[in-house]
Amino acid sequence: MSFDDGFQDSMNFAFSDEQQMLRDQAQRFLMERSPLTAARAVLESDADYDKAVWQGMAELGWMGTAIPETYGGIGLGHLELCVLAEEMGRALAPTPFASSVYLATEALLQSGNETIKRALLPDLANGSRIGTLALAEGVGVPAPGRINTSVSNGKLSGSKLPVPDGMAAGLAVVVAKAEPGRDAVGLYVVDLAGSGVSRAPVTSIDPSRPMARIDFDGAEATALGDPAAGWDDLSRLLDRAAVLIAFEQVGGAQAALEMARDYALERYAFGRPIGSFQAIKHKLADMYVATELARSNAYYGAWALSTDAPELPVAAATARISATDAYHLSSKENIQTHGGMGFTWEFDCHLYYRRSKHLALALGSQRRWKDTLITRLEERNAA
Repeated sequence: MSFDDGFQDSMNFAFSDEQQMLRDQAQRFLMERSPLTAARAVLESDADYDKAVWQGMAELGWMGTAIPETYGGIGLGHLELCVLAEEMGRALAPTPFASSVYLATEALLQSGNETIKRALLPDLANGSRIGTLALAEGVGVPAPGRINTSVSNGKLSGSKLPVPDGMAAGLAVVVAKAEPGRDAVGLYVVDLAGSGVSRAPVTSIDPSRPMARIDFDGAEATALGDPAAGWDDLSRLLDRAAVLIAFEQVGGAQAALEMARDYALERYAFGRPIGSFQAIKHKLADMYVATELARSNAYYGAWALSTDAPELPVAAATARISATDAYHLSSKENIQTHGGMGFTWEFDCHLYYRRSKHLALALGSQRRWKDTLITRLEERNAA
């Protein structure tokens, strides 16, 4: 997505030649190192992620894409990160990239704590340390009044469930109350290898992106910023992550669409390709329209994210909603297009369906994001 001279005359929703080269590199790497068999291998094993793929990404500098060179990154920007996100979503890359880069790294980048940024961002940039965000505390919509994890005198106590990539992560950005019994919620950095931390794996619909329960009992915690502004900081973090995950969802929806299309062209019934039947045509058309709508909204979100535009809250919620809908539809209809075989373990259709369900809840439910979008639109129109 190119914005020459800082967005002069009109929005140019087209990736630059350099960004297209990055996309080509990502496609080649993921095709060679992370085919669907890699995601299936993690799914069918006890591994937390594919360490070889993660190391390859680190060698290419992907974790440091949006991290300034001052902190050990390569300082490209969020547009390039969106390019990578879409390709990883297409390949179902079984790595903790989203948790470490979209959540933990972004939380550190938006904080004003220079000491923490200089201490932790270089390791996140080179992939030697994995991060995550610990927000949820069981069933229910997270809200300041429902956060029970708390920090007292720099010590964190409480439980988080589920935590994405919680078993693989070395550090967590934890959402917790500043003091027990108070409503002020802040963001705190916790070393998950330190004392006072215990964790256990949690069964989820997509084991290629595993979850964990993390219990804290007096674990040392460092505040990222002003605890009084912690919930606002979290909201901004989720908006930024929503755009990046929307690109993963678009990539996955596109891959599911292509898988369904290819099967419809090669599978014959009654002497003709099933893709010639009206019912299958309608399925593919609906998948295409939903995916292209989601792509358009994701591109608008990428512009808002890369320019830190005031439109980001609305753009992020819109991208999140449309991308979630598109991925669910495409992954579901891909199974239907494959017929009875689409439901079997041997076919890869369920891999995309699992990932679509996982990403649909990664940042909160679809209902929550729809409510958020309505509220933000009402506030914008009333201003």
